[in-house]
Amino acid sequence: MERRQYEHHLGRLAEALREEISAIIEGELADPRIGLATVTDVTLAPDGKSAHVLVSVVGDEKEARESLKGLTAAVGYIRHEIADRLRLRHAPELYFRLDKSEQFETRIDQLLKRVEKQRKKV
Repeated sequence: MERRQYEHHLGRLAEALREEISAIIEGELADPRIGLATVTDVTLAPDGKSAHVLVSVVGDEKEARESLKGLTAAVGYIRHEIADRLRLRHAPELYFRLDKSEQFETRIDQLLKRVEKQRKKV
C-alpha cells in the first residue's frame, strides 16, 4: 500500500513541477535565447532527486537548441523558485530535453497517407 501512495505522490509532484516550470518559463525568464517553449511533460526519477523536463519549442532545430541552452543556463534559478513555491526542502535536479513527439507524429501521418495512396492505386 505504501508503494502505491509514494507513486501517487510522485505523480502529483511531477504535475506540480510541470505547472510551475511552465509559469516560470512563460513569464519570468528574460533570456533572449529562450523562444516560445512549452513544457509538455515532467518525469521524476523513482527517488525524486532528478526530473527530465520535456520541452516543445516552436521553430527550427537551431532555435530549439538555443532555447535548451537558455533553459540549461537558468536551471539554478528555476530550481530555487520551484523549491520556494512548492515548499520543497530539496528541489530535484532538472534536465531539459526536446520533446520531438510532434515531429514523430507528423512523420507517421505522412507515411500513413503514402501507404493509403499506394493502396488506392492497386
